[in-house]
Amino acid sequence: MSRAASYLQQAQLDLSAASLQQAVAVLEASLAQPPAARSEDELFSYRVPKLGEGGSCSLVDELEEAPYELSPWLGGRTADASARLRQLDALVQAALRLVPADWLGVYCRFERDGAARLVKLAYRGLPSRAEFPLDEAFAQFSNNSRVGLSGKGAVIADVGAWQQAGGAYYECDPRVQSEVCLPVLAADGRVLGILDAEDARAGFFDEYKQTVLAALALALVQPFAELAANPVENF
Repeated sequence: MSRAASYLQQAQLDLSAASLQQAVAVLEASLAQPPAARSEDELFSYRVPKLGEGGSCSLVDELEEAPYELSPWLGGRTADASARLRQLDALVQAALRLVPADWLGVYCRFERDGAARLVKLAYRGLPSRAEFPLDEAFAQFSNNSRVGLSGKGAVIADVGAWQQAGGAYYECDPRVQSEVCLPVLAADGRVLGILDAEDARAGFFDEYKQTVLAALALALVQPFAELAANPVENF
């Protein structure tokens, strides 16, 4: 079974393996374009919303005073950590050239004090939560946590219809009307992280866009696996 077919089967995505293989090549071509420059501060830190009751986001313009700092997860602001973040940021930019969604972020799985969580390492869009707990309680209303636990992809074509049908939804931006959340899977099926894409247009993520995002999930396997193989906690 090809890598593409295996991923689609594991993530339970109803997409074509041949189309995914083509999307991998298209993403690689987009990645060849020079990415927009990012400063060290932009790579290693970002603003996050204040959290409300139950850990949900407050209004998107109510931000914590102190930026969230990624360096503890990466062993400090080293040249290696900077290169890793630039690689992830370039992948996000390359995917957005092909799938111009309002929001796209990539999250790696880390553990600290015996608790697993997803940590956002690169993104484009409005400020959003930095960490998602990987536990069953949070997975009840968070696609990110649910996908991170199950390894199964989630595609919501219409958030309003999803909620009316009883689907729980973690909201940071009330304008979001469609979402695709996909796992990043090791060869043995372990969840290394996720990617999450959102847009204010219902039905935005058609089959082609979903396939490009699946190609991004495949491209994230190696950098996330390297991070998982060298866990660093410097808190």
